[in-house]
Amino acid sequence: MRGSIRRGFRVSQINKLFRRQAPVMFEEKTVTSRPIFQGRVFNVRVDTVVNAQGEQATREIVEHGECITVVPVDENGDIILVRQFRKALENELLELPAGGIEPGEDPVAAVKRELQEEIGFIPGKSEKLGGVYTSPGFCNEYLHLFIATELRPSRLTAEDSAGITLVRIKADQIIPMLETNQINDAKSVAGLLWYLYRYHCRNH
Repeated sequence: MRGSIRRGFRVSQINKLFRRQAPVMFEEKTVTSRPIFQGRVFNVRVDTVVNAQGEQATREIVEHGECITVVPVDENGDIILVRQFRKALENELLELPAGGIEPGEDPVAAVKRELQEEIGFIPGKSEKLGGVYTSPGFCNEYLHLFIATELRPSRLTAEDSAGITLVRIKADQIIPMLETNQINDAKSVAGLLWYLYRYHCRNH
């Protein structure tokens, strides 16, 4: 695929390929739905479903609220990442700032709050880049991707931010850091690549 892109294979050509085939929805109908865990961050339920072939199966579903992930860019053009310990992996990860959207909260307001809590800055400007489902095979979490600029110091204290270390990188470091697995958090990979496409690749 990389060679095809280098020979001039365009996104418009890819879109034409997909438009040639009419989409078919192979929907699964829910027969029963049983909650099995209610947590502070997410809930878990087990659904019994019937597929298009009439076969019955069970699906374990994680219910998670919508979240935001932010590419904060300072006045020098540096991108601010956070390094923090992740218990599920027993390791530290280098990530973009991110967090949940509180009930009734606008995503832009969540961007401002999370940046104040995690990196100690508030953005003067926030722009939506796009959005992704993080793990659609078993979870309904949706991430809104933003870029934040015109940063100015403003600190809010969060209960879980004590172990966060700030790391600044340049745009031209993103691909080398992805290739060497220094950044391997999915939401951060998505946000950084979207940022590169929007601001460094699209017009070249």
